[in-house]
Amino acid sequence: MKDIHNHLIVGIDDGSKSYEDSIRILKYMEDMGYTDICLTPHYVYESKYDVNNKGKTKLLKELKRECEKNNININLYLGNEIFITDNIEELIKKGDIAPLNNSKYLLLELSVFQEYPNTKLIIYNLIQEGYKVILAHPERYTYFDKSLAYVKELKEMGVLMQCNYLSLFGRYGKSAKDLCERILKNGLADFLATDIHHDEDLHPKELRKKIKKFVKTDEEVENLLTNNFDKILN
Repeated sequence: MKDIHNHLIVGIDDGSKSYEDSIRILKYMEDMGYTDICLTPHYVYESKYDVNNKGKTKLLKELKRECEKNNININLYLGNEIFITDNIEELIKKGDIAPLNNSKYLLLELSVFQEYPNTKLIIYNLIQEGYKVILAHPERYTYFDKSLAYVKELKEMGVLMQCNYLSLFGRYGKSAKDLCERILKNGLADFLATDIHHDEDLHPKELRKKIKKFVKTDEEVENLLTNNFDKILN
């Protein structure tokens, strides 16, 4: 399996508090079958979560060294979970925001409870500039309706959808679970990721079997967990 959303870089995020935390989680993920992980610390403009790419790259190298010391064979790449703001493209050019593995793919986060002004216009402008927008955990946004009209509209614009697989296990409540299931059943999801912050954010048991309840084929399962990740890298 391969993961495009997690919080395992130490010191600049709200996930791992130490390299011991990250190594323990990465060992567990390796045991689950993860081979490639794109690390995505939060980027929130003008907040404590705004470390530039130079700082993130330095910490990534340190984490890779720790993985080598502990015989962890997972390929690590760099990105950001970007909280929506009007000047994303400017921040990318400045070297503050990291697209996923230096690609044109951007992992974008919205406010959970209230729609950010001009959300669709910001996304439209990014797409017009050649970026590929991946929306993090659409099932968690409380203003996304059960009819999936908002999700479908964004998909028609070209937005890709990354659901958290723990939503299927009720990690974020019934509403998020129901919406995640609907998104999968309607073929609107492109990625299933961990969004891992801490040890309890993993649930390895019968994951593929769980996903298969909501999609039609094994190929769709592998697209969500592996194949679409490869398209970003390539």
